[in-house]
Amino acid sequence: MTVHGLAVPDFGDPATATQSRTRRGRIKMLFVLLVCAAPVIASYLTYFVIRPDGRTNYGTLILPTRAMPELGLRTLDGAPVAARSLHGQWLMVLAGPSACDKACDQRLFMQRQLREMLGRERDRIDKVWLLTDDGPLTPALREALGGKAPVTVLRADREAVARWLSPAEGQALESHLYIVDPMGEWMMRVPPQPEPARVKRDLDRVLRASAFWDQAGR
Repeated sequence: MTVHGLAVPDFGDPATATQSRTRRGRIKMLFVLLVCAAPVIASYLTYFVIRPDGRTNYGTLILPTRAMPELGLRTLDGAPVAARSLHGQWLMVLAGPSACDKACDQRLFMQRQLREMLGRERDRIDKVWLLTDDGPLTPALREALGGKAPVTVLRADREAVARWLSPAEGQALESHLYIVDPMGEWMMRVPPQPEPARVKRDLDRVLRASAFWDQAGR
């Protein structure tokens, strides 16, 4: 009995097989990410694109959304803070220097009032102030650290913040209020010197649209 005529199994090039497995793994990972993000994307499209009902957005919708990077976040005492620790809540983000002038005071007031205007939904949204320098806090910012719903004040690398949050053409980074969803995705930019009632309508829509996948608290 001879085996000379038997076919030898061809296992292929090991490097090619490894590349194929890697490619399949990446496709599966992208599919999982897409499934996770689908409710968020669907809710935005439903309320702002597919069913506008004669409405127009007051804020600028950011599509595609931009994931929050590591921003070099630190507490006021200098302790490092992971950007991911801010996930799990809607965020109203302001950015600016420690020297809080009159315009800064107005933005702080607006941020506080907008949250209160949301009524029972206000516990689903947090206020965040990203300090883009290492200067001492002004009295207005120190006051914002107290109260029932204090502002989360963190120092951040200005260049990293500017790569993530983009102002409108001709505007400064500090001019806007930025809306970030619970997954850490920047999804809306509010105009400078906004009309609070119109901002509230936008916030009402995104909170209503996300009610089935987002709850208050982290």
